[in-house]
Amino acid sequence: MCRKADIKFMKDLCRKGLKRFAAFCLAGIVAAGAVACGSKKESDYDVIISEESEEKIINFFSPMEKTDPDAKNVARTASELTIIMAEEKLGVKMAYRTYTAENHKDKTYDEVALERARSNMDDLYLLNPDAIRTLGEEGLLMDLSGLKCVENLRDVVKTANTVDGKLVAIPQEIVAYGLFINKDMFDTYNIPLPQTPEEFLECCRLFQENGIETPVGANRWWLETFVFAQAYADLYNGGNTDEMIAKLNSGESKYSDYMRPAFEFLQEMIDCGYIDAKKAYVSEAIEGEGADFLAGKTPIVVAYWGAANSDTAYGKADFNMQVIGFPSSRGQMPVIPITGYGVGADAQHAKDAMRALDVMLSDEALQVYTETNRVISPSKNIKVDCIPALKPLNDRIEENVYVLGANANLKVEQWGNTCLIVRELLNGATVDACMAQFDKLQEESLE
Repeated sequence: MCRKADIKFMKDLCRKGLKRFAAFCLAGIVAAGAVACGSKKESDYDVIISEESEEKIINFFSPMEKTDPDAKNVARTASELTIIMAEEKLGVKMAYRTYTAENHKDKTYDEVALERARSNMDDLYLLNPDAIRTLGEEGLLMDLSGLKCVENLRDVVKTANTVDGKLVAIPQEIVAYGLFINKDMFDTYNIPLPQTPEEFLECCRLFQENGIETPVGANRWWLETFVFAQAYADLYNGGNTDEMIAKLNSGESKYSDYMRPAFEFLQEMIDCGYIDAKKAYVSEAIEGEGADFLAGKTPIVVAYWGAANSDTAYGKADFNMQVIGFPSSRGQMPVIPITGYGVGADAQHAKDAMRALDVMLSDEALQVYTETNRVISPSKNIKVDCIPALKPLNDRIEENVYVLGANANLKVEQWGNTCLIVRELLNGATVDACMAQFDKLQEESLE
C-alpha cells in the first residue's frame, strides 16, 4: 500500500519539474479496427510528438485525447505519476509518441499502433483488445508473465490477455463500459431504469412520446457493447463458461447464433429512430454525442468508467448522472474489454521497458494510479471507492456479474471484429449479412 505522503510527493513532482505533455488517455476512447501490414517510417504517420528529453530511453506510443486538450485530465495525471516512479527508480526517461484520428476517414489509433509495432518503431505501446490479440498472435509482443507485478493481477486480466500461452499485455485499470444515464430526465418522465432489452426499447419509446427525438446518443465505436451484453450474458454468468467457449472454438456452436438477437435489437433501435445511424457512423467517441448529453437533450449514451471522472468527458455533468449496465436477460450487465501495455518483442529498449512496466504496474504504483483516477485496479489487492454515479455499475462488477468484450481464449477476436460488423449495420447492411460475416470469421478460425 502507498502512503498518502507518497502520493502527495508524486503529485508535487508533477507540478514542479515536469512540463512535458503526457499524451495519454483511456484506451476506451480510441477506435478499434483492422489494418494491413507494411514497412513504415516516422514520416509516414500524422504522429504528434510531445516534448521529449534528448535522452530517449523508452519510446512510448499512446493515444491522445483531443476533445479538449486544455482541460484537466485526471487520466493523464494518474499515468504520469506512475511513469515518474519508474523514471526515478530506474533512471530511465520516457519519450511520448502519440496519435489520434481527426475524423472518421483517418486511420484509427489501432491501425497506426499495429503498423508501428510491426515496423518496430517503439518500445512500449498502450493497446486496445483487438490490437493485443493481433500482435500477440504475430509474436510481436514480449511475454510479461515473468514480471513480479503479475503475482497480484486479477485472474480476469490474465485470462483476457494471454495469447498462445503468453501474457502479452497488462493494463493499469480495468476499463468497464456502461450506460451513462441522465437520471433527472428519467425521473421527469417517470421512466424506470431498464434491466432487459425489452425494457430498454420501451423506455426509448416513452422518451420519444415525450418529445425526445433521439433517446440514445451513439458513435461509430461503442454500440458493440449492447451486443456483448446480450450475446454473452449467459456464457460468462451461467457457470459453464469454459464449456461454451470450447463449443465456439470447435464450431459446435456458432457465433452468429449468439449475436443475432443483439443485432436484431440494434436494428430495431435504428428502425425506430432511437439512435441516429447516419450520425453514429461518422462520429468519434464522445465528440459525436457528448454535447447533447451534457446539455440534457439526450438521456442515454455509452461510455467507459473513466469518462465519469474526467473533465474532458462527463466528469462535470450538472445533472444527476448514473452509470448502469447494458440491458440483458440477466439484468444490467457491465462490459469489460481488457486493454493493456505491451512491449515490442524486438524493441530496441525492451529490457528497460519491461523494468519500467514492473514498476508502473506494482501495487505501490497502482495504488497511486487507482486513487488518482478512481478506477477498478487490475491488482486484486487494491480497491478504491468510486464516485456515486458509478456505484450501480461497480456493484454489479463487485458481484462478479459482467461480460468480457475481449477474450484471447476465443479463436475469433471479439472487440474489433464486432465493432466493424456493427458499423456495417449502421451503414445499411442487413442482420443476415452481418451474421454471414460472423460465420465467415468462424470458418476461417477453424481452418
